[in-house]
Amino acid sequence: MRRAFIGLVLVTDTLLFGMLAIVGCLLIPNGNALLWCARPWASLILLASGSSVRVSGRAKIPRGQPVLFVTNHQSLFDVLGLIRALPGQYRIIAKKELFAIPVFGWALSLAGFIKIDRADREKAFASLDVAAEKIRRGMSVVVFAEGTRSHDGALLPFKKGGFVLALKSRCPIVPVTISGSRAIMSRNSLDIRPGVMDVVIGDPIETATHSLETRDELIAAVRTAVEAGFTDRRAFDTQQASMPVSDP
Repeated sequence: MRRAFIGLVLVTDTLLFGMLAIVGCLLIPNGNALLWCARPWASLILLASGSSVRVSGRAKIPRGQPVLFVTNHQSLFDVLGLIRALPGQYRIIAKKELFAIPVFGWALSLAGFIKIDRADREKAFASLDVAAEKIRRGMSVVVFAEGTRSHDGALLPFKKGGFVLALKSRCPIVPVTISGSRAIMSRNSLDIRPGVMDVVIGDPIETATHSLETRDELIAAVRTAVEAGFTDRRAFDTQQASMPVSDP
C-alpha cells in the first residue's frame, strides 16, 4: 500500500507540476518556471515518502556570479535533495534518457537543462560547450561528477568534462556532498524508505589559478572537498580517493 501511495503521488505530482512548468516556460521563455514548480514538486514527493532534507553551508555560495556545483550521485532522490537545497536559478547537466520521459523531459528541454550523451564523446563535449555558454551568460550549472549513480555509495572516478567546463568558463566550483539518499532509494531497488538526506555545501574553489595542464590537481581538490562533506562515513570508501578520473 505504501509503495502504491508513493507511486500515485509521484505520477500525479509530476503530471501537475510538469504541465505547469511547461506552460510557464512557454509563457516566460527564460526557463525559470521549471524550478519554481520543481520546489513544491520535490517537497510533495519527500513528504509522501516520509523523507526530509537537511542543508548546511548554503551561505557559502557566492552571490552575484554563476558557479559550477559539483556533486556526488547515490540515488534518484539526489535531485530532490538538490532542488530543496540550492537557492536561485541553475541548470543541471542530465543524461539524455531523462529528456525522453513525457511531460518531465519536455519540461527539462523547455527550461534549458543540458542533455548529455555519454556514449558519444563528440556530443558530450558539445553539451559541455552549451553549458559553458550558459555560465558565461550568468546561469549556474550543476554536474554530477561521477556521471552515474554509485552502486555502494563509494565515490566513483570523477569525469573530466565538468572540470573542463569550469576552466572554460572560469567560474568557481562549489562542491556539494549528498549523504543518506541511497538509504532512501538505492540504485538497484524500487523500494523507497523514510530517511534524512544531508546536503552539505562546501567552500568555493577558484579555477582562475588552474589550467588544462593542472586539471588533475583541481579534480583532486574538489574530490577531497566532496569527501569531507559526507555526514555518514559509511557512504564512501576512503581508499577510493586515489581512483583515476575519466573522460566525459
